[in-house]
Amino acid sequence: MPIHNQPSNPFARGFNDLHIQRLLAVLYDAKAPLCYLPPHPSQQHLGDAELERQPCLFNDQHALIVNSSGSLAAHEDSYPHPGIVVQVIYGVFSHDQSPPILVGDLYSEALAQERVRQIAFETGHYSRCWEISSAHLPQVAWERLASSSIPTGLLLEAFELPDSNALGFKLIATPWTDSNLHQIDVCTADQLRQQQLDAGLPLELVEVLHLAAQADVRLLIFDPDADDLDGLPTYDHQP
Repeated sequence: MPIHNQPSNPFARGFNDLHIQRLLAVLYDAKAPLCYLPPHPSQQHLGDAELERQPCLFNDQHALIVNSSGSLAAHEDSYPHPGIVVQVIYGVFSHDQSPPILVGDLYSEALAQERVRQIAFETGHYSRCWEISSAHLPQVAWERLASSSIPTGLLLEAFELPDSNALGFKLIATPWTDSNLHQIDVCTADQLRQQQLDAGLPLELVEVLHLAAQADVRLLIFDPDADDLDGLPTYDHQP
């Protein structure tokens, strides 16, 4: 099965593509939960103190601060719901998928920026090494790897760990996504995948390597004593 048809990636961990959005917590009904909306584009320049505890009108997209009955009347058609801004919050959203996921909210931009720094999974700053069971490759794949040399290039390097009967791969220029590979003028992810298959790498190995590389894994080791990784197929025979 092509990797892009996989419903999820078992190598994926944490959150990526994090963004901070300033939101206004609006009280409009004492018996209803607060609603959270960004300020109107014309009022984005206002400081938090200028937005908090102010009357507003809102619709499904924005909250608009209004300071007089004249302002209320002028905007009530476009912003039909009245309320009051209780607090300004800074939401941290992960844009890995659509719609974005709210990771958390904080009460100042500085705190939100610090939280993003703490949880962002940046290449080179955290462990990108995985050790998974050799059973994630079928016996025929191991036989092909043993009978021929593993090609160089193709954004990977193989290395053996003879004492533990394990085989490792250094994945280069991860993540293997179209956008990242385009930045380094390589090819698309599908083209790289086909090049690796044409070079003789077993299909099952290529599938696992691409899943790992999409999650920005840099070192992947197949070890007979390692645990299975939930979400990956396993095979009866091990090397």
